[in-house]
Amino acid sequence: MLELSTPELEPPKAALSPPQAEVPEDEEDYTGVCHPECGDKGCDGPNADQCLNCVHFSLGSAKTSRKCVNTCPPGYFGDTAARRCRRCYKGCETCSGRSPTQCLSCRRGFYHHQEMNTCVTFCPAGFYADESQKNCLKCHPSCRKCVDEPEKCTVCKEGFSLGTEACDPWGLPNSCGLVQGTCGTGREECIHCAANFHFQDWKCVPACGEGFYPEEMPGLPHKVCRRCDESCLSCEGSSRNCSRCKTGFTLLGTTCITNHTCSNADEMFCEMVKSNRLCERKLFIQFCCRTCLLAG
Repeated sequence: MLELSTPELEPPKAALSPPQAEVPEDEEDYTGVCHPECGDKGCDGPNADQCLNCVHFSLGSAKTSRKCVNTCPPGYFGDTAARRCRRCYKGCETCSGRSPTQCLSCRRGFYHHQEMNTCVTFCPAGFYADESQKNCLKCHPSCRKCVDEPEKCTVCKEGFSLGTEACDPWGLPNSCGLVQGTCGTGREECIHCAANFHFQDWKCVPACGEGFYPEEMPGLPHKVCRRCDESCLSCEGSSRNCSRCKTGFTLLGTTCITNHTCSNADEMFCEMVKSNRLCERKLFIQFCCRTCLLAG
């Protein structure tokens, strides 16, 4: 019996040819309008987080995604060289740099130490917490510690003793008075002055300056300079007993009256005021300023 050889079956040509890789379609470049904060390199879309570079500052990181901003938000400062918003030191609301001594304002729960430019949870010795502005303000030089006000001492520096409202000659509760010695001319931050000196603005001076008048203080060897009325250039005996007036005011008796208010309400009435010597008694002078001024 004859055996016929059968040709081997050849695989189809399609099976022999390698699979062709799919060619992706070309991505179209964005040609629309970029966000106003995008820089000269353009963008991949219309939003601030699709800019390729920024006009002002870049906010964020590669992990959190970046976006371009005009100004940096609270807790950050603008690094103009790198055009980036960098985080302030912890506690700082606004700052000029990363350092803890570059804080300009503080977050809630912190006080701004203005001399050190730091944010602290408690004000240090020599400073008190101003709750309205959330700042650490300096105590009076005689106080080691104070509360609420510069002169409201709780602990005094060496050489000072803690007074009380009843015995303090200046009427400052809990102020510190000098224990040893007194001071003369040129010495600032004095509490008591030597004899023949006057006390003015925490200084001991030979005579009160312009705009002040001397007043006796019971139990003290010196006088205290009190401020004259704001319209007086100088005064004697009391703040309203003016002897000279500031520019824009006219001296009427011992009172300084603004020039633009020195007029008469009614001439006949004012002549009656003058003839009855009511100007000297300072009656109706607000209505008859010009007449009373001439009467003087």
